[in-house]
Amino acid sequence: MELCGGKRERFFSAIGQDSHRFEHEPSSKPLVLGGVVIPDVPGLSGNSDADVILHALCNAISGLSTKNILGAVTDRLCNEQGIVDSRVYVEKALETLGTIRLLHVSITVEAQRPRLSPYIEAIRRSVAEILSLPLESTGLTATSGEGLTSFGKGEGIQVFIIASASQAV
Repeated sequence: MELCGGKRERFFSAIGQDSHRFEHEPSSKPLVLGGVVIPDVPGLSGNSDADVILHALCNAISGLSTKNILGAVTDRLCNEQGIVDSRVYVEKALETLGTIRLLHVSITVEAQRPRLSPYIEAIRRSVAEILSLPLESTGLTATSGEGLTSFGKGEGIQVFIIASASQAV
């Protein structure tokens, strides 16, 4: 596509996915989704805060930049430096974008529990803030899974994200 001044821009997208099981109850680990603490539900199993939304977001950003963050980079941050806040992982992923400009993210969560409708706007705001995107460029939908998968049976949470971006060429 040609922009003002004869410059060209390419548009592309990437998919990110992640899933985690719930910790065994009782658990003192909080459930964190998109940087928002969700009360009265056990946290997700993982070395970090196990924020499944932010982990899927890291994977989507890695799909745009072609530089993986989850794995070796986050293992060093978590295991060697004690950084368990997944917002830091997203910041590291964003650093790999270079001249790529993130335009929009669409998040889909599959979970029988917790009921996410009361938290959707807070999670959208949090993710938009983390990404420095306008709220209208950050979508979030949730489904219970109707008992068809382990996520629909309440054993964990699965997230898919599509991230759209552009880059001047």
